[in-house]
Amino acid sequence: MTTTLITGVNKGLGLETARHLTRAGHTVFLGARDARRGTEAARAVGARPLLIDVTDGDSVAAAAATVRERAGRLDVLINNAGVAGPVRPVDEITAADMLEVYDTNVFGAVRVTHAFLPLLRKSASPVVVNVSSGLGSLAVAADPAAHAPLVPFWVSSLPYNSSKAALNMITTLYARALPAMRINAVDPGHTATDLNGHTGAQSVEEGADIIVRMALTGPDGPTGG
Repeated sequence: MTTTLITGVNKGLGLETARHLTRAGHTVFLGARDARRGTEAARAVGARPLLIDVTDGDSVAAAAATVRERAGRLDVLINNAGVAGPVRPVDEITAADMLEVYDTNVFGAVRVTHAFLPLLRKSASPVVVNVSSGLGSLAVAADPAAHAPLVPFWVSSLPYNSSKAALNMITTLYARALPAMRINAVDPGHTATDLNGHTGAQSVEEGADIIVRMALTGPDGPTGG
């Protein structure tokens, strides 16, 4: 039985991913920082609720202890928790704005990955999937019009875009340091979720497809991408 943890999962892409993976036979720990919403969401998709706030080190450590007690190992970690942050002109963004977004999108992913590495190392085929965005691409940011076929909806959000660029680098460096694991970042595309006020062109089913596919990566699958 494959044991999977998904963070930030009481709605949207995370919940849809949990739905697909439970159907695929995974034991899914559905991570949410709101206990009531997490329990309701887990019940809806046949997952197990797990209280976890990725911005709180103690909460992350407690969640890791719970998974260790209940499952003994972790096979798949999906760092899905993310926030959009303020969308204002670049010259109006403050360091406080940046810190708020990075605490979830960047530091949160590192907190969770670091805490669960001992459990991932107990898996025969450990996988980490970081949910990123095409908005984190340096090439796209340098010339959005030329890359419109890849990232059709581009917005200049200093906190969000740069946090996803950082997450991409983190993914690459973890993959280089941990060659026995399959560690990748994915871009679900412009998906209609609460994160963007449901303005995305894709459904959550379409957006979750790449997350699910990389979560199902085998030991010979890609890494560092």
